[in-house]
Order: sequence, then structure tokens, then C-alpha cells
Amino acid sequence: MTAAEAGTTEAGRDFIRDIVAEDLQAGRHKGVITRFPPEPNGYLHLGHAYSALLNFDMARKADGRFLLRIEDIDVTRCRPEYETAIYDDLAWLGLEWETPVRRQSQHMAEYRAAVALLEERRLAYPSFETRAEIAHMVADRESFARWPRDPDGAPLYPGLAKTLPDAERQSRITAGEAYAMRLDTAKAMDWTGPVTWIETGMGPSGETGTIIAAPEVWGDFIIGRKETPTSYHLSVVLDDAAQGITDVVRGQDLFWATSAHRLLQALLDKPVPRYRHHRLILDGDGRKLSKSTQATGLRELRNKGVSAAEIRRIVGL
Repeated sequence: MTAAEAGTTEAGRDFIRDIVAEDLQAGRHKGVITRFPPEPNGYLHLGHAYSALLNFDMARKADGRFLLRIEDIDVTRCRPEYETAIYDDLAWLGLEWETPVRRQSQHMAEYRAAVALLEERRLAYPSFETRAEIAHMVADRESFARWPRDPDGAPLYPGLAKTLPDAERQSRITAGEAYAMRLDTAKAMDWTGPVTWIETGMGPSGETGTIIAAPEVWGDFIIGRKETPTSYHLSVVLDDAAQGITDVVRGQDLFWATSAHRLLQALLDKPVPRYRHHRLILDGDGRKLSKSTQATGLRELRNKGVSAAEIRRIVGL
């Protein structure tokens, strides 16, 4: 649904709002804690506003807590001015959040410890191939048949790093080689057994109810790097647990990432929140909004005189 359609059609009424209202009436949301976790690598757009408002509204209606989290592990792209703009835009929308705000860059030791634990259990290993080398390996294999992709369209890791002897791994790390820590997903799934989650929203193909996690679709995904001892998948699991998040309300583009998150939660003995994935706000061509698209940026719209109330109407709230 495009931003324009969201505010003008009956379909723009988000099903999550109806579900939340029913749950609240039935008393199923005691002690609700939601969060909005933007990455300060650009300015917020309508899609961010929609997700933030859903989380804020859910917590407020349940007399719960709404938390803000700054996902700033990518030090090459995250900038202080973008973080300041996030606070400004959310305040303009009428949102209030608890302080201090959790910033991922201040919790690297926690992420590093989790990676070390998984490595100690022989569930994680370092891979040393560059992106170019991985692309070359995939190209070689695709001369015979198409190589499998993850839900984001990236080819699964085809390397043989998990068969390297421990001595060689340590020698290469000591020598200063760059590496990525990867989860041995097959071994991890053997460790945990099947995992599921309860989806009270809806996946991109209408999935709802009890969902059987399929972390194998991500292959041996990255959980950390030499220069940054974490990844999105690992950080979000540890952060949600540390903040006591009870309800994860986020876009359908992250639906299948939940499979990786559920596996990590099971491995690290972390609590399982409720999951509600919502529709995306799309541009006029039916594509997911981008931070580089000024036409749907909150700063741009605010400068044009659009009010916070009108933003709610535009996104269908």
C-alpha cells in the first residue's frame, strides 16, 4: 500500500490496531513494553513514522512503556546529526519515551560475550573470505545451478571455513586477517530442536498464528565481525531481552528475520516476545520507502507545513 492509499482507503486501516484493541479489551496486555529502534544513518520517513506510532500507541493504550533504542553499530554510516534528527522528528510526532536511551555502541562487551559463548559451544566459527571472494565462489557454483538465496536475496554462504582446523583459524586471526563470525546454523538447530513463534500480526504472504521458524533459509549467517563484535540479528535479540521487550511490532520485511532471532533466543536462553508484523508503507511505484527519498521524509514534509496529525492520516492511523 502506498502512502497516499493508506490515508484514503478502508484497507489503510491497519489490522494490528484491531488486534491490539481486542487484546487490550480482553486484558491480554499487562505490562506491555514496546520499542522503536532506528538506525541513525539517514533521516526518518513515513514508514518509520508508521512503525513508531504503532509501537507508541500500543504501549500507551495498555498503560505500558514505550522505549527508544539507537541501533548505531555501523560506525561508518551512523552520524550524530541523524541521531539528533530522530529525536526531533519523534518528538514532533508527539511521541514520548523513557531516558536514558539505549545505544548499541555502548554495549559491545555484551555482544562480544554472546559471540564468545557460541564459539565456545562450537556453534560459531570465523570465516575469512572477502565479499568479492564469496561472490566468485557463488558465480562458480551457478555455472551448474542457481545458488540458494536468503529472504533478502543475498546468496547463502558457500565457503568451507567451518572445516578449517582450530590451529589455522587462530593463526590467521593472530596474523590480523579480517574475519566474520558465522553461526553454524545446522548445528545450532540440532542444539535447540524446532523453534516457533506466535505471530499475531501477519507475514508477507498472510502467515499468522503459530509459525515454525526456518533459520536454515539464512544459511550460516553473520553474528559478528573482527571490527564490530555483533550483527543486526544478534544485537536485536540481546537488546530486546535486556530491555524486557514484550511486544515486537515491526514491518513485514523483517518477518523471516524472526526465524534467525528465535534460534538465537533459544541458544542464548532469552525470553520470547510476542511478534506483530505490519504492512509496509510503499512509494508510488510499490517499493519500500528509502531514507534517500526526500518526498516521504519527515523533515521534508514538516518543512512543507504538514502537521503531525496529517502524518497519522497519511499512514492510515
